[in-house]
Amino acid sequence: MGCYPSARGIPDDLETPVVLVDHRILQANIDHMQDLAGRAGVNLRPHVKTHKSIVMARKQMAAGASGLTASKADEALVFIEAGLPSITLAYPQWAASKIDRLLGAARHHDCDLRFIVDNMEGLRLLEARATALDCRPGVFIKIDVGLRRCGCRPDDPRIFSLADRIVPARHLDFRGLLSHAGHAYGVEDGKAAGRIAEEERQQMTALADHLRRTGFTVPEVSVGSTPTVLAARRFEGLTEIRPGNYVFMDQTPLRLGLIPPSRIALSVLTTVVSVNDRYAIVDAGAKTLSSDRGAHGTDGIAGYGQALVLKASAGKEALLTVAKLSEEHGFVVCDDRFLAPGDRLQIFPNHACPVVNLARQLHVWNGSTVEVWAVDAAGCVR
Repeated sequence: MGCYPSARGIPDDLETPVVLVDHRILQANIDHMQDLAGRAGVNLRPHVKTHKSIVMARKQMAAGASGLTASKADEALVFIEAGLPSITLAYPQWAASKIDRLLGAARHHDCDLRFIVDNMEGLRLLEARATALDCRPGVFIKIDVGLRRCGCRPDDPRIFSLADRIVPARHLDFRGLLSHAGHAYGVEDGKAAGRIAEEERQQMTALADHLRRTGFTVPEVSVGSTPTVLAARRFEGLTEIRPGNYVFMDQTPLRLGLIPPSRIALSVLTTVVSVNDRYAIVDAGAKTLSSDRGAHGTDGIAGYGQALVLKASAGKEALLTVAKLSEEHGFVVCDDRFLAPGDRLQIFPNHACPVVNLARQLHVWNGSTVEVWAVDAAGCVR
C-alpha cells in the first residue's frame, strides 16, 4: 500500500501546529480526478467545502473543472465574489436574505448560479426571490439515494410536481437531478462503495429516463462523493460528478482501500510538548484536528489520526496513533523512551474537511519552500 508522505526536511522554524499541504500530491490528485472525469465522459464540479480556498478552486478550474459546488450561502458567496464562473449551492435555502445576497452577487459577477430544492415551499420561496430580483438561476431537484438526509426518494411523486412548477417558470431554469450518496463513507470497503455508486447511478438514470418519457427535458444528472467516484466502474447516463475530498484525501478513502497513503496531501505538523509513561502530548488538539472520525458521523476509524515521527532515528515509517484529544492537546500513544519534548510529528487526520475549516491558513510545501494560502471561506457556516 505504500507509505505516508513524509515532511522531513520542512523548515525547523515553522511554528506549530500548522495544517500542511504537499503541493505535489495535491496537484497529482487534482489531475487524477480530472483525468478520471474525462475518461468517463462527465463534467467535474468539485466541492469547495473541503478546501475553502480560492487558490485551490482556481487550480481545479485551470485543470478543467466545469464549475464548483458549495454547501452554505456565505461559502458560495466567497467564490462568487472571487469571480469563479459557475457554482452549484448544494444545500436547501430557507432565508430570503441569503437567496437575495447570492442572486445579487451572481448577477454582479456574471456567475452561473444553481440551487437545489426538494419541496414545494422551498421552491416557491426561490421563485419569488428570483422574480423579485429579475434573475433566472438554475434549479436541480435533489434526490435521496440512500443517505436519508435531504432530497426526494426516487419514487416520490413530488418530483413530478416540482418539475411541473420549475419548467414553465420564467425566472427558473430546470437543470435536472442531483444526488449525494454520502452513506458510502460508512461502508466496510471499496467494493461496498462501488455497489453504492452503481445503485446511485441506476436510480438517477432510471428517474431521468422516466421524466424524459413523460415529456420533461433533463439536461443534467449530477452525482458524487469521493468514495463513490473512486469506486465506480460505470458512469453511463450521468453528466457530472461532484467529489470534494479527493484534493487532499484522508483516512476514509484509505480505510476503504481506494487509495494508498502516499496520496494523502493534507497533514497537521505538530510538536511534542510533554511526555509521560502513556502518551506524548502534542500541541494539536480538537481545535486543530477536530474530533471527527469520518464524514457524515461515521465512526469506523480508531483514534483521531495517524502520527508520523519526523526525527531521523525513528525510521522511515514510524507511525503512532492519536488516541485522545482535548481542546489544545493531542494524546499520542507511545513509549516514553521513543519521543521527547521538541520532537515533531506529522498527523494525518481522519477527515480533512473539518480540519481545514478550523484553520485560517494552509502551509503548502513543495519539497523545498513553504507558501501560505488563505482558507478564504473558513467559518462560513450560514
